[in-house]
Amino acid sequence: MSTPTPTGTVLDRILEARIREVEHRKKVLPETALKYGAKAAEPLRDFSAALLKPGTNVIAELKPASPSRGVIRDPFDPVELGTSLEAAGAAALSVLTEGAFFGGSLKNLRDARKSIQLPVLRKDFIFDTWQVWETRANDADSFLLIVAALQDAQLVELIALGRELRMEPVVEVHTAEELDRALRAGAKIVGVNNRNLKTLDVRVETSLELIEQIPDECIAVSESGIRTADEIAKLRAAGFDAFLIGTSLMLAPDPAVALGELLSSKR
Repeated sequence: MSTPTPTGTVLDRILEARIREVEHRKKVLPETALKYGAKAAEPLRDFSAALLKPGTNVIAELKPASPSRGVIRDPFDPVELGTSLEAAGAAALSVLTEGAFFGGSLKNLRDARKSIQLPVLRKDFIFDTWQVWETRANDADSFLLIVAALQDAQLVELIALGRELRMEPVVEVHTAEELDRALRAGAKIVGVNNRNLKTLDVRVETSLELIEQIPDECIAVSESGIRTADEIAKLRAAGFDAFLIGTSLMLAPDPAVALGELLSSKR
């Protein structure tokens, strides 16, 4: 079993819990069964293409809770949220599937995806090929890889398996060094996380500092802390193709209205 790289942050506690859970689930559900499930999964939707459409491409994230904020949205209905955010103009969905710290589940992902036509990203802490097969068997179209939690060999292996399954992963970075590692591993969709994993502080400027180092042939996604149309306009002008927005939408009384306001702005 592949193991994540210790980071000295809150990420370690999350990864330790995920290791235990994955070890248990692998005993209950062998990879051969997941491979069979992957063959029977719903047809893939093109996640990459959804991020390159004209206009403002928002990956709307369904997130019940987080380590920094606790419960974010209760009640949490993935079907209602997914359908309303699609109607409001989301380009794709991101669904948290980690349970202990984020209150997510694979069921949320499956239920949301069945109710919409958009491609769906599995947002989780993935470090083992078993999890990639699990992702496809549960109908996801893409998945997240966090460079800070992975060794170079793991990144290469997991990206390669994603492509074998025609699921291009979002490879998440926070620093110039992580970005260099992601590009050397062959990442095609680069997500810049504006949240510092050591402090949990959020700086949208992180995206602006790294965008010049992301090659034009890559799809650039700015993640975390985006709240206003002005921020989106600035990030678009800098060269970002898409924007992953979760907390600000989930905290809104009506997430679809909040997304519509971001997308309708001419700023």
